[in-house]
Amino acid sequence: METVTVSIELPRDALSALRQDPENFVREMRLAAAVKWYEMQVVSQSKAAEIAGVSRSEFLTALSRFGVSPFQSELEEILQEVNDA
Repeated sequence: METVTVSIELPRDALSALRQDPENFVREMRLAAAVKWYEMQVVSQSKAAEIAGVSRSEFLTALSRFGVSPFQSELEEILQEVNDA
């Protein structure tokens, strides 16, 4: 897999306010972005896990931690699919 390096600038005290060292901050930021993009239905679970740099199982655990449902379909959509079958 080809990778790309992205760098961002943050205020010096941002890491201390979050009580994170740079490595953990980057890991958490990747995970938070992947969870949000999954929640917005921009990426699939497997792609989000890849972006976050974790296994799909670890990503599902993270969804719970962030309060995001692992299901992208809304209840109404599921009921419609059942009724159409």
